[in-house]
Amino acid sequence: MKAIPSGPLLSVVAPCFNEEASLPEFVRRMSAACAEFAAGVYEIILVNDGSRDRTWPCIKALASANAGIVGLNLSRNHGHQLAVTAGLARARGERVLVIDADLQDPPELLGPLMARMNEGYDVVYARRESRASESRFKRATAYLYYRFLRSLSEVDIPSDTGDFRLMSRRIVDRLNQMPEQDRFLRGMVAWLGGAQAELKYDRAPRFAGATGYTLARMARLALAGVTSFSVLPLRLASLMAALGAIAAFFLAVYVLAGFIAGHAAPGWTSLALIMIFFATVQLACLGILGAYVGRIFLQVKGRPLYLIDEAVASERDVGARSEEKPRLEALGGR
Repeated sequence: MKAIPSGPLLSVVAPCFNEEASLPEFVRRMSAACAEFAAGVYEIILVNDGSRDRTWPCIKALASANAGIVGLNLSRNHGHQLAVTAGLARARGERVLVIDADLQDPPELLGPLMARMNEGYDVVYARRESRASESRFKRATAYLYYRFLRSLSEVDIPSDTGDFRLMSRRIVDRLNQMPEQDRFLRGMVAWLGGAQAELKYDRAPRFAGATGYTLARMARLALAGVTSFSVLPLRLASLMAALGAIAAFFLAVYVLAGFIAGHAAPGWTSLALIMIFFATVQLACLGILGAYVGRIFLQVKGRPLYLIDEAVASERDVGARSEEKPRLEALGGR
C-alpha cells in the first residue's frame, strides 16, 4: 500500500528581494493556482533575501492572513541561489516549484508543469521562448552564454532556462545533499539526471519594481556556472604550457643560430636562453598544478559518486538476507 504523504502535496519556493510591491499579487495568483492544481494542499515559502524595503513586514502580514504561507528571513543578502537553497531545505512537499516572486514567471503555469510531471518526469523546467521588456544586450548575452556553457560543461545544462521548474521530492532531497557553497542550481539539477523535460513559455515583464540581478550579479552567476561544471579553463594552462614549450624550442634554435652566425650581441644569447628556459618551466609547472587543482576541485564538492534508482536481487539473495530491509536507493562512495 502506498504511504500517505505527511507533508503538503506541493511546496512553492519563492526568493524575494525588494518585492514589496509585487508580493500581494504574487501570493494571490500563486495561491489560486495551488488551490486549483494542488488540491489545496500546499505551502508557499517566501524567502526574504536581505531586502532593503518592507518586503519582510509584508511577508509576515501575508503569513498571518493566509494559511499555507511560510516566511523565511535571511540574516543578510546571500544572493538568489542561496535564498532558493534555504527554501528548498524547508520545503516538505511531494513536489516543489521554484519561482521568482516578481511575476515574470506566471504562477498559472503550475497546471501545465504538474500535468507534464504526471507523465513520469522527475523535473520539468520552463524554457523561455521570449523575454518581454529585456534589452537586446541582455537577450544576446544570455543566448551566447548558455551556448558557451553547454560547449564547456560535461553536463547537459538546458539552454534559455532559469530556476523556474517543478521538481519531485526525490530530486529535491538529492539536491539538498549537495554541499557546495558556490551554487549554480540549474546546473546541479541537470547533474542529478533522472527524467527531465521542458515546457516552453513566454516570460512576462516585471509586475513592479526593478530587477535585483545587476550586470555584476549576472556575471558572478555566469562565472559560477562555468567554474562549477567545467575544468576546461584549468586544462587550458596545460595547453598553453605545451604551446609555450614548442615556441620556446624554435626560439632557442633561432637564438643559437644567430650566435653561431655571429649576429647576436654579446650576452644576448645567454640571457635569451635563460628567459626561455625559466618561462617554459613556469608554464609547465602551472599546467601540472592546474591538473591537480582540477581534481581537487571536483573532489572537495563532496558529491555522491553515483545514484541508484532501483535495485533487484534474485530470490536466493533475498532469502539469504530476509532479515534486512531492501534499499531501493543508495549513494555510493560516501
